[in-house]
Amino acid sequence: MSSIDAHYTDDRPLQPAVLRGLRCKCPACGQAPMLEKFLKVRDTCPGCGEDLSHQRADDGPAYLTMLVTLKVVTPLMVSAMFAWDMHPALLFTIFSALLVALSLFLLPRFKGMIVAIQWSRRMHGFDERNDAGHRQTSDS
Repeated sequence: MSSIDAHYTDDRPLQPAVLRGLRCKCPACGQAPMLEKFLKVRDTCPGCGEDLSHQRADDGPAYLTMLVTLKVVTPLMVSAMFAWDMHPALLFTIFSALLVALSLFLLPRFKGMIVAIQWSRRMHGFDERNDAGHRQTSDS
């Protein structure tokens, strides 16, 4: 183990941050809501003042949402097609509604999770600030 590894401490553990992000809470304090409106990430946490403006969760949450929803709904739809003799329009209506509902549920949670991962791993500018949201100086 190198001297760098021996002195490294993980002051932003990944697992608690991800769990907070999945609950759409601030990854730093876990108390205040991270999102305002539906998918807009707040610039700063109203609870602890952590600067969240550095987040770059652009397309990732949408791709994850599509991956999970289609992976869950497609086998259900194929099973329903073979199990029941339903009109295709009825199947389309039922599973479209299921896809939309599941997507609307998962999308903000995946966005929160990705922002929390970025915060925890100090990506995209999160490394320039300390946990209180103040710019770090070279003296400290």
